[in-house]
Amino acid sequence: MISTRKAMAAIAATAVLLPLAACGNSNSQATTSDGPVTITWWGWGVPPAEQVKDFNKSHPNIKVKFENIGSASDQYTSLNNAIAAGKGMPDVATIEYFALPQFVHTGKLLDLTQFGADKFGDDYTKGTWESVNINGGVYALPTDSGPMAFFYNKEVFDKAGVTDIPTTWDEYYEAAKKIRAVGSYITSDTGDAGLYDSMIWASGGHPYKVSDDGATVEISLTKDKATARFTEFWQKMIDEGLIDTNTKGWTDEWNHGLADGSIASLLTGAWMPANLESGAAAASGKWRVAQMPTWEKGGTENAENGGSSIALLNTGDEAKQKAAWEFAEYINHSKKGTMYGYKLGVFPATNYVLESDEFLNTTSDYFGGQNINKEFAEASKRVLSGWTNLPYEVYARNVFTDTVGKAFSEKSSLSDGVAAWQKSLVDFGNDQGFTVNK
Repeated sequence: MISTRKAMAAIAATAVLLPLAACGNSNSQATTSDGPVTITWWGWGVPPAEQVKDFNKSHPNIKVKFENIGSASDQYTSLNNAIAAGKGMPDVATIEYFALPQFVHTGKLLDLTQFGADKFGDDYTKGTWESVNINGGVYALPTDSGPMAFFYNKEVFDKAGVTDIPTTWDEYYEAAKKIRAVGSYITSDTGDAGLYDSMIWASGGHPYKVSDDGATVEISLTKDKATARFTEFWQKMIDEGLIDTNTKGWTDEWNHGLADGSIASLLTGAWMPANLESGAAAASGKWRVAQMPTWEKGGTENAENGGSSIALLNTGDEAKQKAAWEFAEYINHSKKGTMYGYKLGVFPATNYVLESDEFLNTTSDYFGGQNINKEFAEASKRVLSGWTNLPYEVYARNVFTDTVGKAFSEKSSLSDGVAAWQKSLVDFGNDQGFTVNK
């Protein structure tokens, strides 16, 4: 439930055996004269039934009611509508990192520093912790993460003669040509805004700057050197027919491509293994994981791709807010809360799991017996600091398809699409009351 795509369920059996960091106080004192406090949690995907059941049982003065709003996009629409109407907001909401600044800007998310959340920084990975620290406050707790990794089909790579896995983008390009020569594509992309942002992040780009109060925005997609570098490289890959630009991600056709080897690798978050196991089961034993390629030999740059947090809404009800904080601590800092989360398939954002022997010594039959967790743990350490999402990032990703996405569907220029995307983002931001590029 916590991530838009199920993450790596295989860690569930090991993560729960570990001592906990930053455990909070769970005295369950949140009550009213009418009895137990009832709080509502909005999310999507697989319902977190066991988490809710266990919390309600162990906290008799608090009752959590989970409401599945549909998809993440559906939830953001519903949440925006409730905030605009001034009623109907949940007490707790699952929000992806990229979308968090947009809701912080509404003024309706609680700054969790009032509960001492600012002291939890060492508990979480760098990328996820920075993602919840916005405008000088802590507006959510990280629940899962998505450090990027290079997933590849070893059988196809061997067939193409790519026995040395690419460590630079130049090597990746050369490998793509060899893989195309044997009838496969090195990867697919039909215009994924999340991938584009992550690749700019991993390239060291900073195309967005936002003032401390969130009101002034600078967008430099057309001038940022790292953005241009990746855009030019991806354009070359498209122009030479080295990327499958027709098979849309998360479709049956896409899963078939991952299963039969016609799509031979992915650049994506560490939550991907469970998806491969379920969607491309026929390829069991063929896939492997490596670190992301970088621009220079010996580089270590990486980024996050996906992941979400748990945020508290400012409903004006102090008793409910205290109860919501107890629940957030249970989800993130209790052994049972994290256990049930991992069973749902989240990839951990907590350092105590990522650094544990139990986690690091887990192997995967699907990945040919490889110890993939060591690769993921290393990937999380390589995430670059300083990435900024727009305070209207949800809108930005929605209009990506109509601008940059045309380079995939209509074979127009990526750079022209980026320019159109920037203009759309500048115009929208100014229309919404932000000061953008002025």
